[in-house]
Amino acid sequence: MAEMKKNLRYNLIWLALAAILYFGLFAAYNGGMINLFSDAIIVNIGINIILAVSLNLIIGFSGQFSLGHAGFMAIGAYAGAILSASNPTFGGFLTGLLVGMLVSGAVALVVGIPTLRLKGDYLAIATLGVAEIIRILLVNLRGLTNGPAGIFGLPQFSNWQIVFLFAVLSILVVSNFIHSGPGRATLAIREDEIAAESMGVNTTKYKVIAFVMGAVMASIAGTLYASYQQSVFPRDYGFMKSIDVLIIVVFGGLGSTTGAVVSAVVLGILNMYLQGFSDLRMIIYALALIIIMIFKPSGLLGTWEFSVKGLLDKFRKKGDDNDASIRS
Repeated sequence: MAEMKKNLRYNLIWLALAAILYFGLFAAYNGGMINLFSDAIIVNIGINIILAVSLNLIIGFSGQFSLGHAGFMAIGAYAGAILSASNPTFGGFLTGLLVGMLVSGAVALVVGIPTLRLKGDYLAIATLGVAEIIRILLVNLRGLTNGPAGIFGLPQFSNWQIVFLFAVLSILVVSNFIHSGPGRATLAIREDEIAAESMGVNTTKYKVIAFVMGAVMASIAGTLYASYQQSVFPRDYGFMKSIDVLIIVVFGGLGSTTGAVVSAVVLGILNMYLQGFSDLRMIIYALALIIIMIFKPSGLLGTWEFSVKGLLDKFRKKGDDNDASIRS
């Protein structure tokens, strides 16, 4: 009970910090400081945070090298697009969001049970194959998905506020999961799967749980992205999309939710400032990544996490030291 109360208190502090950031952005929007271009950057950063945090759960925390994130994102995008097009109301958008989550979770469960027994490169190839199968199905199911032409003219229900809400929820869900019993079992599998299994940990079960959670969150990001862009095309969810998300995770630091968030923000801002360089933009972007990974191979933050508990303990210790100095 005491542990639950502590976790609730920490979550409330996180929500308070998120509320401060939200009202800061809200004031910037109302003050005319954010234009359409800046709005697109902010929304894309929020969507990338959801994708990076969810992929980091699979790669950074459970130690499973997956390249199938774009496939689950595509499921969410198309579920949201199809149902929003047939029912252009906010209810249709929410229905598409939920259907995408359910379908992505089911596909991840069916795929994860056999493939997560693989390791390393074999697992990466298997998950990449799953993502490509999903993309090819979307191209060939013309009656439902309109094939390569995609679906456009969708109503825009996704905005920075909704994306911000889901980004905060994604961070809280992953953070609470990692500090729970199943989360600690998942971390044990990452550190040494054989040792964890010898201690009675059902390794396949916890790897599948992390994989399904990551797939569901990727689906949410896909639905939000399709609704904001007001269109969806199969080419947007190919192999390179999975690589883009992987770059964000590695750049921030494997096993660090804070790193994934910081990396998504830094790379989003970098991409914004490089827009004016036209054809040189991707070369400069790649060089910046290479330079940083040479000098900081563990990523921007490594495995470091910003911890409310650690911050409170530091203030408490400082207060105790001041009291001790006063008494002396």
